[in-house]
Amino acid sequence: MTEPSKWVQITRSNPDHSTWYVQRFRQMAAAGADLVGEARLVDALVPRGARILDAGCGPGRHGGYLAEAGHEVVGVDVDPVLIEAAQEDFPGATWLVGDLAELDLPARGITEPFDAILCAGNVMTFLAESTRVEVLRRMARHLRADGRAAIGFGAGRGYAFDDFLADAREGGLVPDLLLSTWDLRPLEETSDFLVAVLRRG
Repeated sequence: MTEPSKWVQITRSNPDHSTWYVQRFRQMAAAGADLVGEARLVDALVPRGARILDAGCGPGRHGGYLAEAGHEVVGVDVDPVLIEAAQEDFPGATWLVGDLAELDLPARGITEPFDAILCAGNVMTFLAESTRVEVLRRMARHLRADGRAAIGFGAGRGYAFDDFLADAREGGLVPDLLLSTWDLRPLEETSDFLVAVLRRG
């Protein structure tokens, strides 16, 4: 049995956490906050009408934006409360409850690989450590041969950038581009955030 993610552990200890999370981002969106910079980067990586997997999609703001931009989007998240919110707020995409460490979309009838995968919101740091490589391996399997994955997370969350890049290589993904922000600023030794654009190795 797969070790539960840190997110699952948080929601088990605080059943109201997911509802709070949904409301927090709905309020930020209503206030006009820019919540889709990550999605804009992915939109620039692919042609119009691309197939995009939003891995760890949360309440759907990124996948929803990409669906509205004309892409075919599938979002997967382990939290059913977040998936329900995504279905309510962004009906133009397909939203599925699922553990990224067990990701097998062909088994769920979604057989075509993806042009791009977006994994934002510090999702990688919420995974159980024992599942990190497997998650990356499963992402690689869902990419087209020429597809790319954009994965971002912050420093100081228990997952060193060098360790992530080593895990990515073990999982079959190699870097095309390493950045420090979703708006394309270069990665430096002092950067406190990593955005890695990866392709299948």
